[in-house]
Amino acid sequence: MSQKLTLQQRLLQKLSPQQIQLIQLLEVPTMELEQRIKKELEENPVLELDDSINNDSNLDDNEDNPNSDEFTLEDFVDDDDIPEYRTKTNNYSADDRQTEYIMSDSASFLDTLIQQLHLLELDDEDMKLAEYIIGNIDEDGYMRRDLYAISDDLAFNMNMDVEYEKLEELLKKVQSLDPAGVGARDLQECLLLQIRRKEETEENELAEKVLLKHFDLLTHRSYNKIQKSMGLSQDELKLALDEIHKLNPKPGSTGNDGSEVKNHLAIIPDFLLEYQNGEMTLSMNNQNVPKLRINEQYLSMMNELQTKRKESETNDTLQFVKQNADSAKWFIDAIKARQMTLLHCMSVILDFQKEYFEEGDISKLKPMILKDIADLTNLDISTISRMRQGKYIDTHFGVISLKSLFSEGVEKDNGEMSSNKVIMQIIQDIIADEDKSQPLTDEKLTEIVNSKSYSITRRTVSKYREQLNIPVARLRRQL
Repeated sequence: MSQKLTLQQRLLQKLSPQQIQLIQLLEVPTMELEQRIKKELEENPVLELDDSINNDSNLDDNEDNPNSDEFTLEDFVDDDDIPEYRTKTNNYSADDRQTEYIMSDSASFLDTLIQQLHLLELDDEDMKLAEYIIGNIDEDGYMRRDLYAISDDLAFNMNMDVEYEKLEELLKKVQSLDPAGVGARDLQECLLLQIRRKEETEENELAEKVLLKHFDLLTHRSYNKIQKSMGLSQDELKLALDEIHKLNPKPGSTGNDGSEVKNHLAIIPDFLLEYQNGEMTLSMNNQNVPKLRINEQYLSMMNELQTKRKESETNDTLQFVKQNADSAKWFIDAIKARQMTLLHCMSVILDFQKEYFEEGDISKLKPMILKDIADLTNLDISTISRMRQGKYIDTHFGVISLKSLFSEGVEKDNGEMSSNKVIMQIIQDIIADEDKSQPLTDEKLTEIVNSKSYSITRRTVSKYREQLNIPVARLRRQL
């Protein structure tokens, strides 16, 4: 067996620490950027908040650093690709509108549970365990983690040996809190917790029996089987179902007053779009982004230490200060490059979807994929994917997710291309208006959509319906 040596030339691109930091920051939405900056401030003593009046100057305060190695958006695109009127970074829009949309912060939801918990008579250890359980409740109000897994967590992280039975006992305490249904481990338990708190009427007692004994049949809308098994008339079953439909499948989405909250996450838009007299002005929302600079005392210390490098102790201190100074400089430059990159990408998206942003009419939304914007910005597809994650833009017709602007194209009968989001909206509207006693099948939905000058298959309609989280026809049927 002979061995053969070959010479192969390969071109590899090695990312610098600055580029890696920029890539990571592009994924961070504005609502999380403040926490990311605070973390950097805690870890790097050379970095500090800039309290100067001119907030926009903080990114240039470190020009005296002899080791400056600034990288910006120009590393990715040419100057000519960035229209000057698109690069505004003001903190407030012209009419000083509110730029934070908090529906019901999930942390606040957990706080209200802990406040109620402290009204119960629990000893210190039980209180600590119950608070840990609440910390594992998700934003919908469910306790989806297995209690055995929580027991393992407590043993590993807190050196506490807690039996499953003890955790289940404390979970029931948590489930006694408001809103009703909180802390449930699945939908059936959630609805049972709620119905058991209601007034003891025949309808509610019947609803509890349906939920307890025939939940599987209920989820499959097998009403005839429930009637037969329980010996009920259609009217009796309808009264029970009416009570069940009043229950909330997501107790975490209810406010303190019991009113339903449509969105329980704080949404802070990353971009602000002003539309006046037919003109659009785009800016970054920097209202909650702290301004940074390098601590001058550390820079002075570094200059002094550089003059006396002979002592080993001095060299160690110099290396520590220099590393932190470089890290601070890189981080400030990364924040600046992040802003410029996001603004550039968003301005290109704005131009691409100009008709949609003018009217807010989803029928004006053009098919747009990651490659379209990557080609127009001369950036990598992965960069565009990162910049759209968790980002929002505040417009005159509402706060829009950037991710929702990207869609595949669907060809109409006349050859024109339309966004598949338009098709999804049509399907959603049709189902909203259907007769719930005889819901439309996917085949019928396909016929109706195609009658509107589109040509799509039943399989495509099924896919779009599933993406809208709309169940199949038999599961939508109501008495």
